[in-house]
Amino acid sequence: MGFVQTVKNIWKIEDLRQRLLITIGFIAIYRFGSFVVLPGINPEQLVALQSNASTGLLSLLDMFSGGAFANASIFALGIMPYISASIVMQLLGIAVPSFQKMQREGESGHTKINQYTRYLTVAILLVQGPAYLYGAVGGAIPGGFWDWVLPSTVILAGGSMFVLWLGERITDKGIGNGISFIILIGIIARLPHALVAEVDRLIDAPGGLILLLIELLFLVAVTAAAIMLVQGVRKVPVQYAKRVVGNKQYGGVRQYIPLKVNAANVMPIIFAQAIMFIPITIAQFSAKEGGGFWVSLMNFTSFWYNFIFALMIIAFTYFYTAITVNPVQMAEDLKRNNGFIPGVKPGKRTAEYIDTVMSRITLPGSVFLAIVAILPAFAGLMGINSQFAHFFGGTSLLILVGVVLDTLQQIESHLLMRHYDGFLKSGAKIKGRTGSIAAY
Repeated sequence: MGFVQTVKNIWKIEDLRQRLLITIGFIAIYRFGSFVVLPGINPEQLVALQSNASTGLLSLLDMFSGGAFANASIFALGIMPYISASIVMQLLGIAVPSFQKMQREGESGHTKINQYTRYLTVAILLVQGPAYLYGAVGGAIPGGFWDWVLPSTVILAGGSMFVLWLGERITDKGIGNGISFIILIGIIARLPHALVAEVDRLIDAPGGLILLLIELLFLVAVTAAAIMLVQGVRKVPVQYAKRVVGNKQYGGVRQYIPLKVNAANVMPIIFAQAIMFIPITIAQFSAKEGGGFWVSLMNFTSFWYNFIFALMIIAFTYFYTAITVNPVQMAEDLKRNNGFIPGVKPGKRTAEYIDTVMSRITLPGSVFLAIVAILPAFAGLMGINSQFAHFFGGTSLLILVGVVLDTLQQIESHLLMRHYDGFLKSGAKIKGRTGSIAAY
């Protein structure tokens, strides 16, 4: 009854109701576009493409696009080129002084960076478009470069930019986190298909029903672990000194600084996954896969793919934590508000202490993130259908968990502002994420 009442309360709030309806409308447009096939493609040849996109890393690309990749849709390239461009711009903001200056210019600087990100997204699309057409579509290409490949590349680029526009409108007019929500919908759209494929695989196998039940229980356990990873915090005690202003006394209380065990959230896995997609792009463009080590990088169950993937996740976790968590700023804020960590001198020593704590909790957090990320490989090796295996951890599950928690947190904020109970009773709030893919 509590959940039903919460849904009724959501419908009572006009602003929240409008935002939800707008979000549903934009998502419907996105899903419709996922089935609009590029003009000129022979439908019979799409069977081979859908078969290829059901295994390996291509199935992961297809999942992120909500099936548009396998359908040779106008949205086939999805939102990942924009994510890749955003990653490059963030790296440039660390390494290039001119981009660092733009970041310090406030709103005008962020506007310039967003503009450059879009330019870079178009450039990536113009490379990935022909790679997709020659490599993935292959035999379905009905013409030459000038009369079909080039126009189709423009259509694919325009489709991805339109998806980006939909995501931005969801952020501005809808429920928020539009880019993340687009990816979430793509992942959810592939879940029923993956589940049906796994049921078909086990339905006639001896003990198939028991195996399916075990898989579902394991999936629930992995999901719970992912939620713990997203929400886990280490609390650092802070004492505020007493201040007397007039007849009122301020401070003198103990609070806590919540330092997240995984401050970078899903961004390291997004960074690493974007890099691991590069071999596929090159292979598609060259229309051949190569052999040996090259093939292993395109197989999500191979040792080298998962080893490199895990190492990059750990490295990117430290990197992204370093640029999102500023111990010096936190120490200055504490000092400015007459706060201090018991047993630690304010100022530089406090910053060093916070940095040490972050370093210690980031290591287990990054290793745990890497383990969750490579779990689909173990699921695949156990014989689970490759499409369903992607939900046993990995990028898809972490994004799904994180974005759902973010969305529920935003809805709950609207409810609590208007004195309604949220999805959880008061005192047990939904913890969202910061510094994650929701930043897009």
